[in-house]
Amino acid sequence: MPVFSFLLYTLIFVLIYILTSPLWRKFQKHPPCPFLAAPIIGHLYILKPPITQTFANLTVRFGPVLSLRFGSLPVLMISSPSAAEECLTKSDLAFCNRPSGFLAGKYLGYGYIGLTWAPYGPHWRNLRRISAVEILSSHRLQLLAGIRADEVRMLIRRLISAAADGDRAVEMKPAMFDLTTNVMTRMIFGKRYYGIEGEEEAKRFREIVAGTFRLFNEICIGDMVPYLRWLDWRKEERFKRFKEEREILMRELIEEQRRNMKEISDEGEGEKKDRRPLIQALLKLQESEPEYYKDEIILGIMLFWESISSFTDEMDLLIGGSDTSAGTMEWALALLLNHPEVLQKAQLEIDTHIGNERLLEESDLCHLPYLRCIITETLRMYPAAPNLIPHESSEDCVVGGYQVPRGTMLQLNLWAIQNDPKIWDYPSNFRPERFEGVDGHRIGFKMMPFGAGRRSCPGEGLAIKVVGLTIGSLIQCFEWDRVDGKVLDMAMAPGFNMHRAEPLRAILQPRPAMMKQLSQMS
Repeated sequence: MPVFSFLLYTLIFVLIYILTSPLWRKFQKHPPCPFLAAPIIGHLYILKPPITQTFANLTVRFGPVLSLRFGSLPVLMISSPSAAEECLTKSDLAFCNRPSGFLAGKYLGYGYIGLTWAPYGPHWRNLRRISAVEILSSHRLQLLAGIRADEVRMLIRRLISAAADGDRAVEMKPAMFDLTTNVMTRMIFGKRYYGIEGEEEAKRFREIVAGTFRLFNEICIGDMVPYLRWLDWRKEERFKRFKEEREILMRELIEEQRRNMKEISDEGEGEKKDRRPLIQALLKLQESEPEYYKDEIILGIMLFWESISSFTDEMDLLIGGSDTSAGTMEWALALLLNHPEVLQKAQLEIDTHIGNERLLEESDLCHLPYLRCIITETLRMYPAAPNLIPHESSEDCVVGGYQVPRGTMLQLNLWAIQNDPKIWDYPSNFRPERFEGVDGHRIGFKMMPFGAGRRSCPGEGLAIKVVGLTIGSLIQCFEWDRVDGKVLDMAMAPGFNMHRAEPLRAILQPRPAMMKQLSQMS
């Protein structure tokens, strides 16, 4: 009997909670909550692949401002330009922090001191300034343009060689990932690490990057439910071991650069000084302020500074920059292969402006508006991070008339905003012409592939240069066709990032009109 009474009272309590919870939330002016949060896991049970579509469906059913709970973490899901603008302008300061307590931030972010994970404050502002001045300023980007041009030409030579083989179908993502990562490593370390065989250091470096990708995408129960952190003990051991292995390699690179700097006289450096890799610039700062610029700070900046060519709000330079750039170029080529009329129009624009007597250069990009429209439309349809890196409220605030308590994780549903039929005509159609006459890639808050606000991506300029030069060069130099003539499947892979479910394979051959220029490259 006591057991029966207990079950009865429990059932009554649950029913009362279910019936009164929406009214109580409305009375307290909290955002609508779509479903009952389950014990321990909260609303995680509703997250089914593809995640982007799940979030978009929630927006259609319950509105653009939602309250969810991921484990024990309160989450504010934003899916409208007006609410996004409110979060990133009026309440930008309140949402400047990142969520704390994540294993990735603790081990990959060196205890939350790297640019991605550092809380908003003087330290983060200094990291941001270093990034903007030492590697992302217009002057520095111009001086390092030769790196990008060199890597694009290496990619072209690689594809010419692949097209000369019997099987001309080429998987594009690995080739473009090598390009973007080499651009980053040459800017940061002054070295290439991809497309190199037989070098032990390069092999170790590639293993470190691959390991970072794996761990960064680990789902840790304790991130969402802190009192269950003990269930992640095996994962935490992997994080610890990886951090130690990564530090050994990175410290070796730092010591090597210190030796190189001692052998180089500062006299007469001039422009050469501005071309030095980021790691040397950081070591120079360390000489002047050793108490602040400790090795851990330098490691956090140079290795896991995912922003540069990433199309999200601020991420770390090397990892996210390489992966998101390569992914965006893969989506762009897939769209062009499925829309040959757009590809032909882009080739005509390049042929008209540049001709066949030289290869496309970075300085030509500003004279190729249709190519810019193609890239912008790709970023609209397939943003590299469909949900921007989470922010966290550091104080109570109001969004859309709703009360948002301190410690709430902010998720901006970028994909839903940029594919909303109420905002865009026929959003599922690839129409670069919709951006003709539009300057830039941020259109208010209805399109912001680089994020917005204080923690927006500072690498927009570099991102567009890398992607524009690469895609433009591939259009200029090759004829493209689909394998077996079949329309490419544009399905997205499961997960929080925007990757293709099926890797892009294409048939290509050098354009006859460009044979003279291409023969001089081999």
